[in-house]
This record gives sequence, C-alpha cells and structure tokens, in this order.
Amino acid sequence: MIKKSFIGLSRPWLEYQKPGQRLPGMQTLSKPEQAVLFLECLYDRKDTALLKVGDEVKTGQRLALYEDSEAYAISTVSGTISSIAQFTGDFGRPWTEISIDVSGNESFDDQFTEASQAPTLETALSFLQTVPGKPALNAFSDPDKPIHTIVVNGVDQDLLITSAHYIVQNRIEAIKKGIKVLKDLTGVERVVLVLPNDVIQGIGSTGSEVKGVPTRYPSGNPRLIMQDALGIVVPAGQTCEDMGVAFVSAEATASIGEAFDTGRIPVEKSFTLIKKDGSAAQVSARVGTPIREIFNRCDISLNDRDRIIFGGPMTGKAIYTEDYPVMPDTDAIIVQDSDDIPYVSDYPCINCGECIRICPVNIPVNMLVRFLEAGHYEEAAEEYDLHSCIDCGLCSFVCVAKIPIFQYIKLAKYELDRLNLAEASND
Repeated sequence: MIKKSFIGLSRPWLEYQKPGQRLPGMQTLSKPEQAVLFLECLYDRKDTALLKVGDEVKTGQRLALYEDSEAYAISTVSGTISSIAQFTGDFGRPWTEISIDVSGNESFDDQFTEASQAPTLETALSFLQTVPGKPALNAFSDPDKPIHTIVVNGVDQDLLITSAHYIVQNRIEAIKKGIKVLKDLTGVERVVLVLPNDVIQGIGSTGSEVKGVPTRYPSGNPRLIMQDALGIVVPAGQTCEDMGVAFVSAEATASIGEAFDTGRIPVEKSFTLIKKDGSAAQVSARVGTPIREIFNRCDISLNDRDRIIFGGPMTGKAIYTEDYPVMPDTDAIIVQDSDDIPYVSDYPCINCGECIRICPVNIPVNMLVRFLEAGHYEEAAEEYDLHSCIDCGLCSFVCVAKIPIFQYIKLAKYELDRLNLAEASND
C-alpha cells in the first residue's frame, strides 16, 4: 500500500512485508520430471561441443559446452541430456538451453567434493557461480577493481517477496558459515550483513557487521544501501564494484556456506509464489524445474491472456512460456489473472509530477521519458540522468498516464550498453 504524508510535503513510500506479519510456510517440491538449464553462451560449434544428446549426467556435475568456455551450469538432477538448443534470452541475448530427462535413481558427482577440501576462490569460481542466489564471484577476481567490503544483502529486492526474509529467519547458521568462507576465499576482512531495521534484533553474532535499513521500498537496492548503510554515494555511470564493494545475497551466502560445509553444491532454490488470488507460498524447488511442473503441483491453472511474472510486481519480467525454468536468481513467481493485469498506454505525459515526487534519486522523470519514447537515449543519459536511475519501477507504478516508464528505461540502458560495446570493438 502506498503511503503519503498527511500534509503532502514529504515523499510518498511503499512498505516491505512487515517482519511481524506471518511468513508463508515452506512447500518443498520433489525433483522434476525434466530439468532445463541455461548456459550464457552460443551453441555455434556443435562438432566440438563437450556435451551431446544422450549423455548421462549426475547431480552436482559441472556442465560446460566447450573446452575454452568459461560459461557453465551445475546439473541439479541426475538423468540423460535430451536436447541442446539455442535459446534467446532477454533483449535478444543468446543462451544455450540444456534439457535433462530426470532418472529415478539419483547419483552425485564428486568433483566438487574433492575440490572443496581446500577452499579457494578458483574453486568457487569454477563450481559456485550458479548456486541458488547466483553470487557475482567474478567481482573478486578483477585486479583493476579491488574489493574492500562485502555486503551480504538480507533485504528482499521487491514488494510482496519474502524469500530473503525467510532465508535470514531459517538459515542464519548457513549464512554465518558463508560469511566465514567468503572472508577466507577473498581475503576481504570487512563483511556487512544488511537487514531491515526491525529484523536485526535476535540475529546474534554473525562474524560481520550488522546494519539496518528502513523498511520502505526500495531501501534494499544496492545503491541505496551504499548510501544509507555505508555512507558511500555511487556516482552515475559507475557500479558498487567500482567503489570497492561487492554485494552477495543472503541466499547465495548460505549456499556457499553449505557447499563448503557439506562438500555438495546446493540445488534447491527458495522463492515466493504468488497466486492469482493474491495468496503467497514460499516454495523450494530445484533450479531448472519448469514452471509448468510448479503450477501443476501447486494447483495453479492458466487461462488465455493470464500473465506469468518472474520477480516482484515493481521490477519483474513477463515470461511467455511454461517451459521456462526456475533460475538461480528467481526470488518470486507471480501469476496474474487476465482481468487483473494493469492497463498500459502510449498516452503522453500529463506533467502531474507524481513520478518526480516518488523517485528515490530525484531524477526529472517527466523530461526523461519524453526522450526515451523518442529513442533519444544518449540525450536522455547526458541531460536527464538516465544512469542515475536505480531501476526501482516506482515511476511506472504511480504514472497517471500509465506509461511503461520502467520498461523504457531498461531498453534505453540496454541499447546504450550495446552501442558502447560496438564502439569499443571497433577501436
């Protein structure tokens, strides 16, 4: 629910789920009949591929497509590869889709078990980049951007999501182990565990600093955490890593801790499932489980024009096939009835100012959107602070004209990144 000051002078805000409110119980799903895994690489050298249709794979096995490729996935099931195909991801990004028919008997690969006996950053980079939570471990291997602080983010990244809250409440010991492992692997001594202000009490010793942030959305955004919890302002066009700070989610930290503690790579992803009637459940399923299997087991039926959203209501993305799987960073799945889908229009901005008032970084959104609609992305970046945007989606939420501002912003950033890469490759 959106809240406003009685006298209308302060910024309106939205509240995260209150810790005092009851969290939905965990529903653990058994292994799927088929698993679908994505590799962030092209499937363009079929003759030299290391993986073939018909190959047997084990749970926890590292799957790389080519000898010289850094991209890999960890098999979350035991079974037989049934297909390898090209898949087009967001904004046309090329991925490789590996489908695995799951066998009745499960066997576990022991390559990581042996490597985990002497934990190193190289081992983590080789096996743990796709564990539940999807830690960005590459940030620790860039000599040009040394990391001096690790932030373990225990704040949910969108409204209605309770995944991070659930992990902090129920897997705090794994988080503590993960914090110790991260220190050992990276050599970074300063670790900060960030939680909502009213969750801090009762956490106890974690081997890290513990800092709180407000319960107002989007205070869990890394750039706002940098400012509010660490006192560091990230300039427009730069990243948290540029400032020497690496973010790791609470779930990713727990996954890393469990991996090195048990010698097995975690394969179960926890996410919030929000049904058409608005009820929520916390679900645990294997990474790679197609959402059609989740819907079947959770008694969700889809009708024509219903919408499936991966992520929260503010920043989530629509998915157009039930074959799409649970990903390592899937924190929520929302199913919207066709009658409840909000209206979107191409009606011009009416200059009401709501987007400006609610923007947490004070961007002149009403001017920015005019340039984005016209495709003038460079002007939008240079003159109206496009790169200061933290992608919270609040502007779209309050837009009276129902302009999809957030989607315009995401497209503009993608196009500018693509343009910069093209220019760099021509130099």
